[in-house]
This record gives sequence, structure tokens and C-alpha cells, in this order.
Amino acid sequence: MDLDDLLIRYFGTADLDALAPEALADGKERIRVALGTDRDAGRRFALWALLHALGDAPDPAAVFKNPAERRAAEDYARAAERLERE
Repeated sequence: MDLDDLLIRYFGTADLDALAPEALADGKERIRVALGTDRDAGRRFALWALLHALGDAPDPAAVFKNPAERRAAEDYARAAERLERE
């Protein structure tokens, strides 16, 4: 999934800095709904990763029942946190 496509789909723009707080919250809610209803593992991971980047991702254990998918999300979160600290 392309990041700009995701941003436009859920927020109506690829420029999140231009969004009002309410529009940002609405877009995050649309992503959470899609995350809860989509069954494709790759799309679900992309949606979860986008929420993580926005500081609003649910715990991987609550989202990913498949152990490999859950580990991938946990690994991603740890790597993102390491990058943020550097």
C-alpha cells in the first residue's frame, strides 16, 4: 500500500499538517474501522503501521491473532521506537 494513497483515502489529503484536529481524529477513526473489518493481513498491517506512525495504534496482541503477524508488528514498533530515540 502506498502511504500517500492511504493518507488521501482516510484523511482526504497527503498533507496531515494541513488538517484540523477534528479531521485528523476522524481519519484515525476511519482507519481503526478499516483495521477491524479488513481480513487481508498485508492491508491490516499497513493500517496498523499507519496508526502507529500517528501515535494511535492499538496493542499488537489485540489486533493480530496470528503469532507471526503479531511478532512482525511488535518488531516494527521496537524498530520505530529505536529510530525515534536516535
